[in-house]
Amino acid sequence: MFGKKRIRQTDYDRENWKPVLRCSICNGERVAGFKNIHTGEFREECFIRNDAELEAFMYKYAITDLPKEY
Repeated sequence: MFGKKRIRQTDYDRENWKPVLRCSICNGERVAGFKNIHTGEFREECFIRNDAELEAFMYKYAITDLPKEY
């Protein structure tokens, strides 16, 4: 009942979407999500508050490299 939620690995459309970490220059806010390769549309997945949340996002989608976008 109480405790950590289990993180299941999920998949995304790797042919049309690429993972991106959007960072704000002025306040340091970070949002992880996916950017459409063809249209440039960004789909937010989660707000990143610390490194543990970033690692959980990368583990969930089996991502090894997450480029930053400002």
